[in-house]
Amino acid sequence: MAIIPIRRAGDPVLREPARRVRTIDRSIHKLIEDMWETMYDAPGVGLAAPQIGIPLRVIVIDVHDEKYQPIALINPEIVKRSGQRTCDEGCLSVPGFRGQIPRSVRVVAQGTDPYTGKIVRIKAENDLMAEALEHEIDHINGILYIDYLPSPDALIPLSDAPEVRG
Repeated sequence: MAIIPIRRAGDPVLREPARRVRTIDRSIHKLIEDMWETMYDAPGVGLAAPQIGIPLRVIVIDVHDEKYQPIALINPEIVKRSGQRTCDEGCLSVPGFRGQIPRSVRVVAQGTDPYTGKIVRIKAENDLMAEALEHEIDHINGILYIDYLPSPDALIPLSDAPEVRG
């Protein structure tokens, strides 16, 4: 396993729609292990493969909530969403900032479990898992949370972040 540098906003890999994973093999399992290690080291609650420079549709999420197990998904997609709420969101690829953005209240996502090869569905409502599913699936579609802000001025600097303290 390895901790891989996280790509930051401005890196073109973050803006490209990621490629579908055709075969789940040892290289995909190694990628997922590296993603877990990188995400936990950051620390974060989710990571998409493009964030470490790999343009594949692979995500990992661990919201540290007993309702949900940590999950890795291959070729995930949102299959249903409803409602709207405002979330205070940040991103490992936009360190030192947060923003208030719209997210769905209810989210149903599905993807392939990389260890069983079976399609799994995750239902989340009005919680961090719902937000993380939308956020990470946005990443594999080339979308960053800052795209939902009305202007760059809406980014909120975190006063204790080294990126902001300068």
